[in-house]
Amino acid sequence: MMKRKTYILLIFPVLAFFFSLNLQAQDKNNFELSKNIEIYVDILRQLNLNYADDINPGDLNKTAIDAMLKKLDPYTVYVPESQLEDFELMTKGEYGGIGALIQKQGDYVVITEPYEGFPAQKSGLKAGDKILAIDGENAKGKNTTEVSDKLKGIPGTKLVLTIESYGDTVQKEVDIIREKVKFPNIPYYGMLDNGIGYIYLTQFNPNAAADVKKAFNELKQQNDLKGIVLDLRRNGGGLLSEAVDIANIWVPKGQTIVTTKGKLSENVHVHRTRNNAIDQKIPLAVLVDNNSASASEIVAGAIQDLDRGVIIGERTFGKGLVQHVVPLPYNSKMKITVAKYYIPSGRCIQAIDYFNDNGNGKDAQVPDSLISTFKTKGGRSVRDGGGIVPDICLEPDSFDQITA
Repeated sequence: MMKRKTYILLIFPVLAFFFSLNLQAQDKNNFELSKNIEIYVDILRQLNLNYADDINPGDLNKTAIDAMLKKLDPYTVYVPESQLEDFELMTKGEYGGIGALIQKQGDYVVITEPYEGFPAQKSGLKAGDKILAIDGENAKGKNTTEVSDKLKGIPGTKLVLTIESYGDTVQKEVDIIREKVKFPNIPYYGMLDNGIGYIYLTQFNPNAAADVKKAFNELKQQNDLKGIVLDLRRNGGGLLSEAVDIANIWVPKGQTIVTTKGKLSENVHVHRTRNNAIDQKIPLAVLVDNNSASASEIVAGAIQDLDRGVIIGERTFGKGLVQHVVPLPYNSKMKITVAKYYIPSGRCIQAIDYFNDNGNGKDAQVPDSLISTFKTKGGRSVRDGGGIVPDICLEPDSFDQITA
């Protein structure tokens, strides 16, 4: 009894010590926060009072915020009121734009597929058109994200593209009026040879799971279905809840699909399947490539970890971070990384360690020394630290630009 009392008496001082360390760290952060906010506000005030020319405080503030968030990760972003409409459209799978797929080729981004009925196609843009400038701004050296941001805007607004068609040297300007663009979650589904069904899912926007379920049920009802291929190539992800519900089509009720773990307890969640599976036995293959990310990796990783199907293709992108949107003053918002996610085996597939640089100011890949091995439901070995490695790895075929 005396030993137990002594043990308890020793534990309390240890707990108190670590609690005090945590409070001290928090107090230090609070002091640093208050100090730097005061400095920042005074800098803006001094610039407004004393700078040789008039300043635009809003533009300066946006620049400062963007530079600060750039030190964290590319998914934590500030959305001012002026960009809120576009942001909310994007979260619904809609946006104001020209309606075309683009791709970086050499120094420039080119149009690879103008969608029929959308502004790009209606204005005469064709696959292979090189984007030289947008509204007079040189596009040389810009990546697809930078060009995409310039092409997007409020529906009804005008932009001018300077383009050079494939195989031509003549430059021409094309006026385009942006329209609301909404692509379907599933642009195609149908039957392949030998009774194999095929579903091409391009995004995890609202109703994605319902769309996959509808496509799968139709293929089952109208055919002697012997297997199904779910194509997640080039799918950059979307809503986590849709990923869980899509896995639930082939995975039984009550199965853990993904767990999110953040600094705050409110960001720790276990996401399980909620319904009975439609088909737990049909052979399943999931196609992935290095552009399959986030929600795509949750589905592919869960199917692999639960030994429910076979993953085919390239190693996936490796985005294991979860974002929430939080409101800010003056009708602005911030999308902030709040947690990492872990698939059923317990592994996190985040490939880049944004939270620790490698000493030269650049984000580092997770080093081999920190990569761990986990087990699937059936006992197979899988690893963390860099996307989902397919069960069957395939190298993509290369095509000439004219055929791509």
